[in-house]
Amino acid sequence: MRRRVSRRMRDVTDRLGDRVREAGRASRQRVRTYFIVAVQAGLAAALAWLIAREVLSNPDPTFAPAAAVGVIAAALGGRTRRTVELVVGVVLGIVVGDMLIRLLGTGPWQTGAVVFLAVSAAVVVRGTGALVTQAGGTAVLVATLTPVSPDLELPRTINALVGGLVGLVVVLVLAPLNPLRTVRRVADPALDTFAREMTASAEALAHGDARAADAVLARMRAAEPELDQIDEVVNAADEVVRFSPVRWRRRRALAAYRDGAEHLDRAFRNSRALVRRVGTALRDREPVPADLPAALEHFGTAIRLLHREFLAAREPHAARERVLRAVRDAGAACRQDIGFSGTIVVSQLRTAANDVLRATGVPADEARRQVRRAAAARAP
Repeated sequence: MRRRVSRRMRDVTDRLGDRVREAGRASRQRVRTYFIVAVQAGLAAALAWLIAREVLSNPDPTFAPAAAVGVIAAALGGRTRRTVELVVGVVLGIVVGDMLIRLLGTGPWQTGAVVFLAVSAAVVVRGTGALVTQAGGTAVLVATLTPVSPDLELPRTINALVGGLVGLVVVLVLAPLNPLRTVRRVADPALDTFAREMTASAEALAHGDARAADAVLARMRAAEPELDQIDEVVNAADEVVRFSPVRWRRRRALAAYRDGAEHLDRAFRNSRALVRRVGTALRDREPVPADLPAALEHFGTAIRLLHREFLAAREPHAARERVLRAVRDAGAACRQDIGFSGTIVVSQLRTAANDVLRATGVPADEARRQVRRAAAARAP
């Protein structure tokens, strides 16, 4: 009894330690990835304040640096669109607020009415969060400051425009992120995790360890935000290589990540379903042909090869060959003594393999054809 309790306590302690280490690693990774955003925000705020105060002689330039930081910090990607939304939101808040203040006067209920109508107008024009926030915030300022600070509308609009434009200049010209380095910092741990967990699932299957398979599934669920982050960073990098003259030469190398990110995300989700079935097969004590864990091992290797070939801007021939080898081994396993869950593992592997082929640039019909042919191939 004491040994059992001691073992459970040790397992709990090990899991807690793993979670703490994983959280620390994720925090360090996010600091490395987003450090450039902090640099850009500081530079943009300083420049926006100088331009609004010293060049345009605006006695209250507060909103210019605030707008610049808002453009940079709102999201890594889509900053051009968000700049337009920011300025449009300010103008919309001013128009609605000024019109209603002239009709209704000022006061608490007038402020509420002004903000309600400004936000409603932003929603009607299908504005996103940035536009709605700016429309509502500007309406508040117009409603509350107009009695003590008349003629607020034009300076605030100019400040919004200055801040938005300065933010764009900083992120696209003065301090643009290095697109490949930024993508690599996010993709390296995410794809390494993907490959490592597929290898771990192969080992769990080979050793008949259902608890190890469950642990792999838990880690893959926890790693999902890393895969989501790839898409966010690729969109930001794509914006830089399209609009920043100093980064144009990176277009070709980044294109592979941009085109493959969606398919890799699907491959990861299908692989997670695969691992869930691995645990079920082991708990049900289904027969496990040796070719099945070998197939999972080859699939994990294919993910590693794909990552290396993307970074080297090479055609991913090795990754394609390895993922088809995984499909061949899975097909061989399916023709042996295998249970119901094992059959589903094979099916999920084929689906994930199709996703990986699509990520390498293979057209949809050709990817399906190659997977079917590899699954039906027999060893010589």
